[in-house]
Amino acid sequence: MRDLPADGAWIDDRRKAIGAAIREPRRSRRLTQDDVWMAARVNRWTLQRLEAGEEVTLSTLLRVAHVLDVPLADLVR
Repeated sequence: MRDLPADGAWIDDRRKAIGAAIREPRRSRRLTQDDVWMAARVNRWTLQRLEAGEEVTLSTLLRVAHVLDVPLADLVR
């Protein structure tokens, strides 16, 4: 078992990486944020927060990953 680092910066780094892992396939497919949030049935601002690396719910992450056909495991490695 690994110990958590004393500061939470690593969490911020992981969230930003997850946001990029969502944003990149969206852009490569030439989808707008509007396309994705409507298909995923999430709030526009929630998708923006996800791509910016802010906290969102697991349900939101699952919905957006499904719409973009991005395996969840690829996002959280």
